[in-house]
Amino acid sequence: MGLFDALDASGSALSAERLRMDVTAENLANAQSTRAANGTGPYKRKEVVLEQAGSSFADSLQAARGVRVAGIVEDSTPPRRVYDPGHPDADAQGYVTMPNVNTVTEMTDLIGASRAYEANVTAMQTAKSMFARTLDLLK
Repeated sequence: MGLFDALDASGSALSAERLRMDVTAENLANAQSTRAANGTGPYKRKEVVLEQAGSSFADSLQAARGVRVAGIVEDSTPPRRVYDPGHPDADAQGYVTMPNVNTVTEMTDLIGASRAYEANVTAMQTAKSMFARTLDLLK
């Protein structure tokens, strides 16, 4: 394991968690959007898919590789239907197709991503202080 592998692993995790928070914020902002950007249907909830940055488990044991974003996918959960005959997007029966975004789930995801971000900041600070103490010992 190299000197800066811990910083690289935590740095990749910081980027991934930041993206998770951004996508969660987008989901929350569009929780009531009955029309997607392309104008068809309601907004669809998005999720960030993460994967191991190393190519195999053996590589992971040799050095901390971190994570990387495999992609952002749309949640396949069906949209909600809410009865609101006065809504401009209501169908003939008075139902509005709403996004498949649950604000409680999104807030839970946001808190989890925030805590993971904080944990990685702490890991980076700990690695930095270990490097500083190692340099002090070498003086």
